[in-house]
Amino acid sequence: MPMQKIGKMSLKNSGGFVTRIQYSYMDDDGNKQLSKQGGDITLGFSDTIDPATLGVPDGVLVYMHAFVVWGTDNEAKRAFIYEKGNVSVANYNISGTTLNNDLGLIDIS
Repeated sequence: MPMQKIGKMSLKNSGGFVTRIQYSYMDDDGNKQLSKQGGDITLGFSDTIDPATLGVPDGVLVYMHAFVVWGTDNEAKRAFIYEKGNVSVANYNISGTTLNNDLGLIDIS
């Protein structure tokens, strides 16, 4: 089964902390890199970001990486292929506390 392609990812914050969208991706040499970070997402809010706006190249394997301010970051286990302009959005939710949080894929819309 081929890997699913997405054009954006969203993150809803259901935790008692501030988080930011960040992506990890595989570069041409097979090394994992971290993108720039999006803006602050506080409890109850969400953000949707095209990975290219944070420096992710088109066509690479990309993972949601939730940067947790003053806490433990969390990275999704599932990778997608980033395709600029693709209408599919991978929707994630993060919950818990700064040091003990859970990041989960809700759906792909």
